[in-house]
Amino acid sequence: CNGQITRLAENFYGSIDSYTVRSNGGVHILGQMGTEIQIYSQRSSLEDLIQHIGWNGTYKSITVSNDGSIAFVYTSTEQPMEVYLINNIDQLQLAERITNENKLFTQRDLPRATVYRWRNEEDYQMIEGMLHYPPGKFQSTNLPLLVLLHGGPYSANVNQFIPDWYNWAPLAASEGWLVLEPNYRGSIGYGDEFLQEIRYRPLSLPGKDILYGIDQLIRDRIVDPYRISIGGYSYGGFLTNWLITQTKRFNAALSGAGVIDHTSAWGIMDIPIFLTYLFGGYPWEVPHIYQNESPLYQLDRVHTPTLITTGENDINVPASQSYIFERGLYYLGVPVKLIIFPNEGHELAINPWHGKIKVREELKWLKKYGHQL
Repeated sequence: CNGQITRLAENFYGSIDSYTVRSNGGVHILGQMGTEIQIYSQRSSLEDLIQHIGWNGTYKSITVSNDGSIAFVYTSTEQPMEVYLINNIDQLQLAERITNENKLFTQRDLPRATVYRWRNEEDYQMIEGMLHYPPGKFQSTNLPLLVLLHGGPYSANVNQFIPDWYNWAPLAASEGWLVLEPNYRGSIGYGDEFLQEIRYRPLSLPGKDILYGIDQLIRDRIVDPYRISIGGYSYGGFLTNWLITQTKRFNAALSGAGVIDHTSAWGIMDIPIFLTYLFGGYPWEVPHIYQNESPLYQLDRVHTPTLITTGENDINVPASQSYIFERGLYYLGVPVKLIIFPNEGHELAINPWHGKIKVREELKWLKKYGHQL
């Protein structure tokens, strides 16, 4: 070792998910491009990055043994996660599945999903996301829509099947909803410019990306314009709170661990640098951005019945933001309900029942206000 740092995958346009060191030198990289996470290899910084042709979907948790055998986790919207083994990285499609932990899901009539694309009609940026159809209704029309927003914002919805309280689009689709998971501006896997464009416009720009996607679904006659709901957690909650101040089209909203006033959030959250960067400065340096992009100062525009969920001990997005939000909607006469999960932080990881309760109550809220049928 000469003490020098060498950068690999320097010209990779997408996002590096993880990597493992190869037994014969170099690395295997799990790289996300759009909605796919595939396996790439690079022997040295002087050689090109090589993509290994495998199945469409998401590769995770790759590891290499001393004899060169490679194990990884693979999943797609139609294939639950399992562990696979291969001896030759160039024969990925011949990998042997060595676990069967999620066999139950393969015996169910699961939703089918596809990638859906549209343009932001103001700057013509192409946006895409995952579109999950209810079982037996693939490519049907005039469906009720649930827009489910990922957190981050530096994250993305990809071609995978991970049915938990956070990634619950398949469950919502199984309950009869067409579910759009948009990879709005700020999502990873689309290059640095796409990622950074939300700075100074952290809610309004991705918000428009999302609304134009809904418009396109309506024009394509996939969605019934009178049966649209929205929800998200963490940054998905930020955007949900914002979007219900921008339009009256949503019948129901599900706001999880979102911010309502970014100035007060900056003062009490554990990572204020996150907001400082997104908004382009401290609250006293760019007060107009903090105010213009905060739902609180436009709350009188909200008419959407809203279910709010938060962890009692959340320090990433403090529960006080949800208290303010609930109080504001109450005084405005908007139907609202606040659920606080005791002893929970941002990840709802203390009690596994809390995630189940969250989704159960959200489905009940959608049934009550979503005009699904």
